[in-house]
Amino acid sequence: MTVVRYQPWALIDNLQRQLDQAFCADSGEGIGGADISWIPQVDIYEEPDRFVVLADVPGVEPKDIHITADKGLLTLRGEKRGREAQDGKGRQRLERRTGAFTRSFTLPEGADVDRITARHTDGVLEVVIPKLPAVQPRTIEVRAA
Repeated sequence: MTVVRYQPWALIDNLQRQLDQAFCADSGEGIGGADISWIPQVDIYEEPDRFVVLADVPGVEPKDIHITADKGLLTLRGEKRGREAQDGKGRQRLERRTGAFTRSFTLPEGADVDRITARHTDGVLEVVIPKLPAVQPRTIEVRAA
């Protein structure tokens, strides 16, 4: 008996991947001129003083990751390099994706773009986007003439 792992979101993930590849295939290139081979999964959450983006990038070296914040858009780009066959027999099954990736996100209002930091730990890229201090209302005194 063959055991098959249940993956309820596999169909939607596959559809998303195909749509992303189709839109990038129009020009023969991915976003920003790089072919997109895979899309890292991300979690985004907000804390009182910052926004955090966690991206799963296993096997990607920190030197191969490029992050830009420009015109209200945060873009993560990188490349996961594949391993060469060592024994000359070739590979029998390849399931792990390699190649270039790109993910872009609209930066929220109040994001402090100048203080964005990133850290790569155990295959997870953490991008921290601090919030600008909230503008406090100013009370204006009315003086008699």
